[in-house]
Amino acid sequence: MIKLRLQRKGRKKRPFYHIVVADSRSPRDGRIIERLGRFDNTSEAQQLTYDEDRVIHWLKIGAQPSDTVRSILKKEGILYKMHLVRWGKSEEEIEAALTEWREAREEKMSDKELSRKEKQKEILKAEEKEYKKQLEEKAAAAAKELERKKAEEAKAKEEEEKAAAKAKEEEAPEQKADDAEAKEEASEKKADDSKDEAPAKEAKAEESEEKEEAKTEAADDKKEEAEEKKEAKADKEEEKEPEAEAKSDDAEEEEKAEAKDDEKDEAPSKVSTDMNANEAIDHIKDTPLDELKGFVPEDEDRVTVQRAWESKQSD
Repeated sequence: MIKLRLQRKGRKKRPFYHIVVADSRSPRDGRIIERLGRFDNTSEAQQLTYDEDRVIHWLKIGAQPSDTVRSILKKEGILYKMHLVRWGKSEEEIEAALTEWREAREEKMSDKELSRKEKQKEILKAEEKEYKKQLEEKAAAAAKELERKKAEEAKAKEEEEKAAAKAKEEEAPEQKADDAEAKEEASEKKADDSKDEAPAKEAKAEESEEKEEAKTEAADDKKEEAEEKKEAKADKEEEKEPEAEAKSDDAEEEEKAEAKDDEKDEAPSKVSTDMNANEAIDHIKDTPLDELKGFVPEDEDRVTVQRAWESKQSD
């Protein structure tokens, strides 16, 4: 039996179909007799093309359409035209009847198109709501994490203050005991010093004279050493000046190269998931196709954005 049926083409999750004439015993992707048209109900364009004369020819010689092809032919008025031909209507009567039928169908389709646009708006609205919800959840999670870190820092600071206060309290009795012992030693030393006060004064006077002489000699030696060091330092600075200039030039070149690398790294790449659906769709429509490479990532699950991207590619 000869059948009019659909033959699947395209890729995974984005198929389109060929309207073909084939033997009913042939597999879906097997040999066909003739290709009559193309049917695409998954893209935004909703494309349907067919050769009306060849379709009528195969129907006249007994080819049986599948359920899906029958539904397509019925919507396009092909089956209605076949009935009119079988009833013996003239060409003028067939054309008048088809014109009346098409007007009624267009009126009906306009109502469906309006409902489809409303449905599209509802989908877009739901996606916008979900996108805002995700942004709010991320902001709330970030704020919660910041509050948790602040609470941990405050708790750690409080524990440190408590430990410091406790250590200070433990050190206080020991410090008092040390102060008391120091006072006793000072009083004993003072008593001993009062006994040997006279001889000590004479010894101190001699020691002070010796110290003054030693200080004058040390000051003269320091002056001579300072002058020698100053001269040596000046000679070293004269030798280092060319090296310092070369190093400064190299450092400037390295800083410029690092600045360029940072600019390249900091340049953000736009992706559709960073925008809401309206902004992403407008960006796809207003931007050339060769500049949109990588704009729609694999994790983009919004239907409206995917449809806009598919439409842009097909254009």
